[in-house]
Amino acid sequence: MAEIIDGKAVAADVTAKVKVAADALLEKANVQTGLAVVIVGEDPASKVYVANKGRTAKACGFHSVEHTLPEDTSEQELVDLVECLNDDPSIHGILVQLPLPKHIDDGRIIQTISPEKDVDGFHFINVGKLGTGETDTAFVPCTPAGSMLLIERVLGKDLSGKTAVVVGRSNIVGKPMFNLLLAANATVTVAHSRTQNLEALCKTADILIAAVGRPQMIKGDWVKPGAVLIDVGINRIDAPEKGEGKTRLVGDADFESCQTVAGAITPVPGGVGPMTIAMLMANAVTSAYRSAGEEAPSF
Repeated sequence: MAEIIDGKAVAADVTAKVKVAADALLEKANVQTGLAVVIVGEDPASKVYVANKGRTAKACGFHSVEHTLPEDTSEQELVDLVECLNDDPSIHGILVQLPLPKHIDDGRIIQTISPEKDVDGFHFINVGKLGTGETDTAFVPCTPAGSMLLIERVLGKDLSGKTAVVVGRSNIVGKPMFNLLLAANATVTVAHSRTQNLEALCKTADILIAAVGRPQMIKGDWVKPGAVLIDVGINRIDAPEKGEGKTRLVGDADFESCQTVAGAITPVPGGVGPMTIAMLMANAVTSAYRSAGEEAPSF
């Protein structure tokens, strides 16, 4: 039976270290880490995410600012707000909650954020740094960064000799995950919807990343015995056993069958999910240290 990788516990450890780092910077350089979160519209899921981020930021001792804009905010108005936050020395991290309303170009907004304050790691400068192995100076997208930390807890930082398969090629998870694994010396393959013999490919992986957005797609007989399985998926499916109209969260891997084969596995919920906000906080305090000319701690 696989070891269950407790993302909640690791995330709590990261946020505790972030708070210590934030307090130390405030005492040493009189700099309070500032995080600004911008949300446009009334998307319920986005509002929950933003509230969670705000709560965690305050718990870490940050100066936490939230800008809630109406659905009909123009693209130029949002650009103007982001540029204002870029120029604000009290703000070290800017996060624009996605998705944005359809009339606003997500790409333009992301590229407007200063690369030094791009704590989501989506600006082309940070993407390029990660793609060329500059992991020490890049801001890495939070979900892949958190996934790597969970892998390190099981296998250590150097993945030399390990074979990794990433199922999913998104800009948010799949591609940055590929670059992080490569930087850690793993031999990496990215699989996707056009990949042939996907099951056989997955079975070669010492490290298997499920990030495809299809509930319970990865089955136990796809998993190499003893592999580390990181399930990035968050899917809501019907749960009639809980009652009429009820649902439950599942990952991209079928947890029940996979945990009998894998050596270690992340659950859903409680695996990668908590790591995302924790790494956002780590990126924000890192930005504050850099702005103060201090060496940022590692997490």
